[in-house]
Amino acid sequence: MKSFFERTANTSINTSICKRMSKVECVIFTGIQASGKSTFYQQKFFATHMRINLDMLKTRHREDLFLAASLMAVQPFVVDNTNPTAEDRRKYIDLAKKHKFKVTGYYFEPDFELSLSRNEKRTGKEKVPEAGLKSTMKKLEMPSYSEGFDELYVVRTAEEKFVVEMMQLL
Repeated sequence: MKSFFERTANTSINTSICKRMSKVECVIFTGIQASGKSTFYQQKFFATHMRINLDMLKTRHREDLFLAASLMAVQPFVVDNTNPTAEDRRKYIDLAKKHKFKVTGYYFEPDFELSLSRNEKRTGKEKVPEAGLKSTMKKLEMPSYSEGFDELYVVRTAEEKFVVEMMQLL
């Protein structure tokens, strides 16, 4: 059986949806655990973008269903996972580009001590073992325009507020 992505690859889409699609955004977060990604989502995207998050959805199958729904409904969405490597981000970028979405990335500049402090305030399954933060930190690759991003931003935390700057093309 063909997946949603295979079934919709060659379908014709009416003009009004095509116009809307040129403005629809796929946002991909990149950063270690407890770097502020979910809080940033709540502050900036909650009212406009669906949130796709493995912590909440629990399985890749459910994530795929939410991705398919967002693409099919031409709904802006945010991938709120660590996405530490270009390989981790490729799936989302390729799907978004295939469906004519604008792809925007937010790189949460690592501040290991701050993330560790935030993580200590978490309870239950939300709290990540320190080894998990260190492992993600080791794998973390800064995203680049060469991956297919249309826009890239760096997010820093300063005095408990987010500071966002556009990354320049090199």
